[in-house]
Amino acid sequence: MFDNLREEASKPFYEEEAKFQSDTGTTLDEPAIPSRFLGMTAVQRFVIAFMFMIAVCVIGVMGLFVMNKIGF
Repeated sequence: MFDNLREEASKPFYEEEAKFQSDTGTTLDEPAIPSRFLGMTAVQRFVIAFMFMIAVCVIGVMGLFVMNKIGF
């Protein structure tokens, strides 16, 4: 396992990466910029983030009620 560790460390790492190419014909040095993140559009990501923010606010208010920090 550690037999040729010094030889491996002296080799440049990027030479091995340059051998591989993706299906589009570009190398790993030129990453493709995806138009969608996690398969969602910008509007869908905004709705998810907004729903998460509302859930955090509701849970926070419920926690304040339980700890008797606020009340009616």
